[in-house]
Amino acid sequence: MSLILHFIYSFFATVGFAVVFNTPKKSLIYGGLCGSTGWTVYTALQPLISPAPANLIAAISVAALGELFARINKNPVTAFVIPGIIPLVPGYGIYSTMLNLLQNNLEQGLSLGLNTIFNSGAIAIGVILVSSIAKILKRKNTKKPMTLPRI
Repeated sequence: MSLILHFIYSFFATVGFAVVFNTPKKSLIYGGLCGSTGWTVYTALQPLISPAPANLIAAISVAALGELFARINKNPVTAFVIPGIIPLVPGYGIYSTMLNLLQNNLEQGLSLGLNTIFNSGAIAIGVILVSSIAKILKRKNTKKPMTLPRI
């Protein structure tokens, strides 16, 4: 399947999940663009590199677009990033892991489980990395000193 079809299908899937998550209506198109861009990046990179680094780069692209669209629309970043990572979530990997474990295929189940954990971790690291960088840049532009909360 061509990358254009991947982009279109993942756009509609992301918009569908954004509707389920009650994302503001004016943010649906931007959220769809986040998800479809992330999935297209992942699909383009998957033949070239292993799935975990491809998920990391795709999650970075989703989070970066989410930060950009949040500034443009003056909405929370989560309105774009949460629906945007839905196409990347390794749901089939989780399903296959559980199925193999229940069928006593422990070696196959553990192998699939580790791959699923690596892919999920790569997605989380990508989102956290971009969020942290955006926070640092925002703090730098406002020149507010970093303070620790009092206990």
